[in-house]
Amino acid sequence: MSGGGCGLTYATIIIIIIILTCTFNTVNSNPDDHFIVQVTDHPNSHLLGSPTEHRFTAFIKEHGKQYSSREEYMHRLGVFYKNIVRAGEHQLLDPTAVHGVTVFSDLSKEEFERMYLGVNGGGGGGGVELSNGGVGTAPRLKVEGLPENFDWREKKGAVTEVKTQGACGACWAFSTTGVLEGANFIATGKLRNLSEQQLVDCDHTCDPSEKDACDKGCSGGLMTNAYSYLMKAGGIQSEESYPYTGKSGECRFDSQKIAVKVANFTNIPADEDQMAAYLVNHGPLAVGLNSVFMQTYIGGVSCPLICSKKLVNHGVLIVGYGAKGYSILRFGNKPYWIIKNSWGKRWGEHGYYKLCRGSGMCGMNTMVSGVVTQS
Repeated sequence: MSGGGCGLTYATIIIIIIILTCTFNTVNSNPDDHFIVQVTDHPNSHLLGSPTEHRFTAFIKEHGKQYSSREEYMHRLGVFYKNIVRAGEHQLLDPTAVHGVTVFSDLSKEEFERMYLGVNGGGGGGGVELSNGGVGTAPRLKVEGLPENFDWREKKGAVTEVKTQGACGACWAFSTTGVLEGANFIATGKLRNLSEQQLVDCDHTCDPSEKDACDKGCSGGLMTNAYSYLMKAGGIQSEESYPYTGKSGECRFDSQKIAVKVANFTNIPADEDQMAAYLVNHGPLAVGLNSVFMQTYIGGVSCPLICSKKLVNHGVLIVGYGAKGYSILRFGNKPYWIIKNSWGKRWGEHGYYKLCRGSGMCGMNTMVSGVVTQS
């Protein structure tokens, strides 16, 4: 009995020491240790220490990401994991492109759409009668003799550097300035950076046939609405005189500082041969498309097996096309469009997207427009 009693006393002493040690550590611990305790029951705690977290920490370092708390870190880790899975799904559905981790991999699909897209309405835009001086659908051009490959960046220099819209759904404004910059270069021989911020701050035009399709700054808009606004306002300022801030603000348009005036604008037929003809003869084209595969896009020619042509939600700029985009898989060499985006040079192929040509992929032929400028 005495031996048992001594054993019980010894065990009791050990328990007391453990309790005191834990109490001491709790009182003197670093505040960050509390986060560690708190996240043990987090839904994403199983990802801690995993290969996914190692990729996530590398992603954070590469893109300079910062999160306000350990809770936010855990949430973004879970989103990152879901986007890795999603990128794998995209790779299967879009085997001619390369999909994976991008600068947007810590954003949910809903966050990404809210922050980086922004075409409001206008579905099936080809052939819609335009207002305020637009000429409706452009006449058809001859397509015989078009070059096999064409790129305004290399042949003419009618394209400014890739821009960054930031977390502002103003893609429509960047698509608008892109087509104006190209048209102005063709008309004058001068390449000028034009002001997206003027459109974000000052343009509130609505489509006459679709009253809910209005230009709303960082909440989206339409390129054709923007042309109408610019014709009424008298023109657009340069980027230098009205710089981009990435958020909606008070209109500061100064008519004395107009850099380019819009003489007219038109919808381009949905026929991709006609699009190529207008591109070659009249400059870069503003287009809307379904961006569903773009959040995970790294490079190559995107030619997904399934991509809705009706869910057009992103405004971009076609600057050229190629005859053969190499694919390691069953599609072989595919003709493609060269598309300038507004998500910075660290996305895609130095800010550009290649989308296969000839089948209206992702609705890219349903909302195409061009402009004519005047000095």
